[in-house]
Amino acid sequence: MAFTSTAELEPIDGFPGQERALDAVRFGSSINKPGFNLFVIGSTAARMQRSVETMLQSAAADRAVPPDWIYVNNFVDPHKPVAIRLPAGRAPHFRAAIHDLIEDLKAALPGAFASEDYQTRRGAIDEAFHKKQADAFSELREKAEKKGLILVRMPLGFALAPAQRGEVVAPEEFHKWDEAKRREVEESIQSLEMELEHVVRQLPSWEKAHRDETRKLNRDTANLAVGQSIDEAKTGFADLPEIAAHLEMVRADLVENVGMFVTKAEGEESPAIDASPGGPFDRYEVNVLVTQEGRARAVPIIEELHPTLGNLTGRVEYLSLQGALVTNFRLIKAGAIHRANGGYLLLDARNLLLEPFSWTALKRILKRGEIVIEDVNRFLGLTSTVTLEPDPIPLDLKIVLFGDRLIYYLLFAYDPELIEHFKVLADFEDEFDRTSESEVVLARLVASVARDDALRPLDREAVSLVIEHAARLADHSGKLTLLIDQIRDLIVEADFRAAEASRPEVSRQDVQGALDEQVRRASRLRDRSREAILQDVAFIDTAGLRVGQINGLSVIELGGFCFGRPTRITCRVRPGSGHVIDIEREAKLGGPLHSKGVLILSGFLAGRYATDTPMSLYASLVFEQSYGSVEGDSASSAELYALLSALAEVPLRQDIAVTGSVNQHGEIQAIGGVNEKIEGFFDICRARGLTGTQGVAIPKANVQHLMLRQDVIDACAEGRFAIYPIATSDDGIALLTGRPAGEHTIDQAYCEDTINGMVERRLRGFANIRQRFGEMGSPASAPPISQNDVP
Repeated sequence: MAFTSTAELEPIDGFPGQERALDAVRFGSSINKPGFNLFVIGSTAARMQRSVETMLQSAAADRAVPPDWIYVNNFVDPHKPVAIRLPAGRAPHFRAAIHDLIEDLKAALPGAFASEDYQTRRGAIDEAFHKKQADAFSELREKAEKKGLILVRMPLGFALAPAQRGEVVAPEEFHKWDEAKRREVEESIQSLEMELEHVVRQLPSWEKAHRDETRKLNRDTANLAVGQSIDEAKTGFADLPEIAAHLEMVRADLVENVGMFVTKAEGEESPAIDASPGGPFDRYEVNVLVTQEGRARAVPIIEELHPTLGNLTGRVEYLSLQGALVTNFRLIKAGAIHRANGGYLLLDARNLLLEPFSWTALKRILKRGEIVIEDVNRFLGLTSTVTLEPDPIPLDLKIVLFGDRLIYYLLFAYDPELIEHFKVLADFEDEFDRTSESEVVLARLVASVARDDALRPLDREAVSLVIEHAARLADHSGKLTLLIDQIRDLIVEADFRAAEASRPEVSRQDVQGALDEQVRRASRLRDRSREAILQDVAFIDTAGLRVGQINGLSVIELGGFCFGRPTRITCRVRPGSGHVIDIEREAKLGGPLHSKGVLILSGFLAGRYATDTPMSLYASLVFEQSYGSVEGDSASSAELYALLSALAEVPLRQDIAVTGSVNQHGEIQAIGGVNEKIEGFFDICRARGLTGTQGVAIPKANVQHLMLRQDVIDACAEGRFAIYPIATSDDGIALLTGRPAGEHTIDQAYCEDTINGMVERRLRGFANIRQRFGEMGSPASAPPISQNDVP
């Protein structure tokens, strides 16, 4: 495609190379069945989240707008707040209507009880009650006066006493009266006490009747005061039966507990209600848990970066009131699941699993199909205060988990519930095939990055180098990386360098400078490792010949930076019982893959050289000056060459480093990090001076992965360095020794002057030695070994 800079290219809006993953996302976001949630896996730099969000926004257009949810007071059981569903966007309007209603009631209720009509009616009730009491005692008092008695109010009630001239006769004087008169008075008191007791017994019923009449008057007055306001509030929500029912409950509670709000409403007993951090009218307020009002898009797409239990499922908060923790329905807070309900919730799987209780709580919610607010303090036993049990809210949610592949496969293996709740897997590719069309696509992606980040356009040569770097990131000459974030970082740094040079466009020089600086910033350990080799602290030969010694290549990755490092591998052999000893494994420094590679060597030797003779070899292999763990089988071919050299006693070239794994048939297999390994040995050779004979032997299958630095390519083109593709161990040993590997002759024996023939003859000599030792019983009694026994 002809262009001079990315300013001429049309930015690409799609996500090329991810058709499989995007089809899975499209399916998972569209199907509306339980359990079909998405688990998206891939590299963190693959822009998975952006891709998924774009797809979800497209799918959201076909979904209905989710409703609003509110919590209101439960007047029957205040510890169980009631959840009410409202059409999208109407919850704030209902809250405002209730708030206006409360403000009206704050003025209307006191006004109604201060009105003249109420005072008149209340006065009539009080007057009737007092008159009834007064009439009963007045009648009794008249009867007592006629009999010379007086009705006296005592601290504990009423009593009858003898009187003279309207005064109570003292007990001392009363005892001075003659007995007949005293008996007459006592009989009169006794007769009137029955009437007094009857009147006193009626007092509680009269007072109750007085309270009932007062309460009825207060209720009627309150009903008249609040009725119009509540009816007006109901008018705006006549289409919502649940709202109408709630307003009727508000009306009933206001009328029943009017004494809480009107201090001058005498005769009302203060009802037992829950302590509230606000005023008494707070019990009628509305807690808008979730609303769609003001949302930019119809369906919510929520990402929760910190998925604690409270942030995920919601929480109930507490206030300190007079030294105690109290709460009410207004302190219920929504979680990410509430906010995303009706839409999509995006979660990072690693963050979710790191939070205690969150993963299991999420599975419980998915299993129940409703959102239940759970208090983490209850799980930990940190609180014993009274809490709330809000109504659960029905779940209508699509959850998307993001994570790397290892997390998914571990969860799949150890948590059988994963597949129950996350049935759709979207696996994002890390690279796609390199073709002329895909190169154009990547150029357009570069143009998109430059446009989105407001960067300078890149010229054609700069784009070419970016594409080459994309192939290197893919570790394959026929692939291009899809890890666009790494490409973006490179472009941003190249733009910075172009700005420093006052260039209107990003040039190839800027991109190359950015690449070089990225390596330079992270290469301190690589430089120290190279320095140790060049100063002969770490022994690495790049010239000459040595028996049983070879340069193997390894890759070290630290902090995202990879570099190749040559390592000397040596081998010693002697007669033995057929064991190839891996010193790394014996020292517990070798990993299982490395140990497997060494064990394969035993199978190779036995299958090729000991078909009719017992294996009588003891060989030891070691990575010299290796003080850390060794893992991987990419050095097994180098170990094989060192072993064959030690057996044949033929020296190996030290100017050629080797990488590649080997199987039991002697075939050289592909390995990873081939570019870094080649460059690591090249840097050592260049520092010592390229001789034209130096090079690296790599598996033939790795040729397609070569994406080398330009200086390595130039050295190879000039004949100062070489890369040798090797298909079999015979090819490799022939290259390293300068001798033919050898093939079986008609009598199934190798030619004596070939490497395989020398190895076979040496192994037969070891077998003869073992046989002689076995026959004689001990080495001391064995005859001398002739030259024909061991070559």
